[in-house]
Amino acid sequence: MRVRDWGVLFVLCGAIFLEGIDVAMLNVALPSIRFDLGMSTGELQWVMSAYVLGYGGFMLLGGRAADLFGRRQMFVFWLTVFLLFSGLGGFATDGWMLIVARFVSGVAAAFMTPAGLSIITTSFEEGPQRDKALLVYSGTAAGGFSIGLVVGGLLTAVDWRWVFFAPVVLSGIILITALALVPKSPRPDRTGEKVDLAGSVSITSAIVLLVLGVERVSHAGIGWTLGTLAAGLVLLGVFIAVERRSSSPLVRLGIFRNASLVRANLAGLLFAAGFFGFQFLVVLYLQELRGWSTLQTSFAMIVIGIDAILSPTLTPKLVSRFGNARVIFVGLLLAALAYALFLPVGADWAYPVMFPSLLILGLAFALAYGPLTIAATAGIEEEEQGLAGGLLYTSFQFGAALGLSAATAVNVAATDSDAPAALLDGYHAALVVPLAAALLAALVGAFGLRSPKGTAGTVVAFDDGAANRTETSAPH
Repeated sequence: MRVRDWGVLFVLCGAIFLEGIDVAMLNVALPSIRFDLGMSTGELQWVMSAYVLGYGGFMLLGGRAADLFGRRQMFVFWLTVFLLFSGLGGFATDGWMLIVARFVSGVAAAFMTPAGLSIITTSFEEGPQRDKALLVYSGTAAGGFSIGLVVGGLLTAVDWRWVFFAPVVLSGIILITALALVPKSPRPDRTGEKVDLAGSVSITSAIVLLVLGVERVSHAGIGWTLGTLAAGLVLLGVFIAVERRSSSPLVRLGIFRNASLVRANLAGLLFAAGFFGFQFLVVLYLQELRGWSTLQTSFAMIVIGIDAILSPTLTPKLVSRFGNARVIFVGLLLAALAYALFLPVGADWAYPVMFPSLLILGLAFALAYGPLTIAATAGIEEEEQGLAGGLLYTSFQFGAALGLSAATAVNVAATDSDAPAALLDGYHAALVVPLAAALLAALVGAFGLRSPKGTAGTVVAFDDGAANRTETSAPH
């Protein structure tokens, strides 16, 4: 790779690192925010949910906007918005101000992230070079989340507002570097194409309602939850009907003929559900039952961040030798093993007993996350790379919301008091959720171990690794 290529990759890795560290730092700072702003538990939950709604709800629109209006333009503009509203969150004096700032930050990330991913997939030739770039990119994202846990604890010890001000500094550096290094691209030719307003409104509304219903399942009544999910499904049906008739659809439905893309999105959704649900339960166990401090918890879990080292070093070699399908499948099986080892957790487990689960989970993330990104974008035409990235990140975000909500709901239902024994029973029951999600993800991944004989559309098997890529193309 040329020096300029490394420069572009550095900028884009900086942006995804920023997104990861921002979310992780806020997770650690929530108790301090509640105390300082006098927020109730319900209001505090909205500080996280607002970001998830903005991020997950607008991701598809963000991905398509990058294809239609220019990837560099979208990346730079929404990075600027992210910078501004992260800073505004630090000046919040009321809970509602913080919630609004987080929602807009989530929307900005929804446009910025798929634009950045599509710059990589269109700047690097498909094959070993792009695979390496994507694996470095995914490793940086993982590193941002892991490092954010510790940095967030340190900043919160000074003042929780620095959790919002620190990303402003990092965003400014990335923005200046992006303007200097990311090459300007010609404005996309949209002759004969219209902005699919009806499709945009219906799919964004559908995803927002579905994510909202999942996010609130443990905080709202069954009637409210089912009503919200039903409304989301109805709007999803409206979206599909609109796209079938649109001459310039927001999401060309034929893209789902790509077997690799579909498998990657399903496996990614389930993997994210297990990963985030498990992390949430471990934090509760360490802080609520064991009485560990925020900083102790952060340092305990930082071992998961080994994926930041392994993703750009070990994973490319494994993908080159064994192909994406096998690497993804092993990664998903390792995730299931990590959750299974933690399943019998005791009230007095020493850290060395927990360590294997956390270490194996870091290895699993390194083997699964990057290759899933490769599989979800392989064989996709350049003009739809933003859309492919938007689909993948929507799956990850919806999976995270689903896993957190399912784990929380089971934990609440299985805990009948604040006694240590009751809390432990709740964790034991809830830990089944990430295990089940990982096993289902592995089942989905197993279907990619053998290349399909051929179907309509563009089919790229999971095992189209850098060494042996096989594509079958047919007219759409």
